[in-house]
Amino acid sequence: MKIAVIGAGAMGGATVEGLIKGQYFKNDDITVADPSQAVTEKFAKMGISVTSDNKLAADTADIVCVVVKPWLVERVLKDIKPELDPKKQILIVIAAGVSSENIKGWLGDQCPSLFLVIPNIAIAEMASMTFVVPVGASEKDIQTVTDIFNEMGNTLITDEQHLAAGTTLASCGIAYAMRYVRAASEGGVELGFKADDAKAIVMQTMKGAVELLEASGMHPEAAIDLVTTPGGVTIKGLNEMEHAGFTSAVIRGLKAGMK
Repeated sequence: MKIAVIGAGAMGGATVEGLIKGQYFKNDDITVADPSQAVTEKFAKMGISVTSDNKLAADTADIVCVVVKPWLVERVLKDIKPELDPKKQILIVIAAGVSSENIKGWLGDQCPSLFLVIPNIAIAEMASMTFVVPVGASEKDIQTVTDIFNEMGNTLITDEQHLAAGTTLASCGIAYAMRYVRAASEGGVELGFKADDAKAIVMQTMKGAVELLEASGMHPEAAIDLVTTPGGVTIKGLNEMEHAGFTSAVIRGLKAGMK
């Protein structure tokens, strides 16, 4: 099976890096189409087929993955439309806010088995939280796409109505998590640690929190109770954060990301 990734910017490039690290595709089964010579040269050195011709990439692939800015999706899809085979190919579109209705309107009878997919940039490290919306796809195709993205993290099959919420919670959400790392690291410097040490401490602490919740299945508040003794420093710190609107700020940020 061959896959073509059209558009290898930040998200597309991260997706290609994940595909390279995975076992589902061999390197010579992956084609990257991008107008940037620097991008194509980078992946060519890894044994990936590269081209600046979107049509050529789409014509030779079993799975066509379009990963461009939302305002470019229409142009790219109309460009590759003659090369698409609705009977044999799978089309994956990774672009926030682009509806299946529009995609079908642009492609008409040339629309292959369609999936709207939203990963996050941790896909490059096989750690993405990816949302997959099948649009009239067969169970076989759904299993194929799920297997591909499960290899690069965790996948949730959802409906189109919830895709915007998934985008802000996981795709935008990884930036929100990184902003916490930055803030806590700066706090660590004020507490007396060197910047690199503070960052390492915060990242390991976050990793530990995630692994503890995954292993125990506890609600986060139940886990918090394990380290908040009456009158202790943890509850004082938490309360100060809440006085400053910590939880409210997070929720407001997530809701703003959907607008």
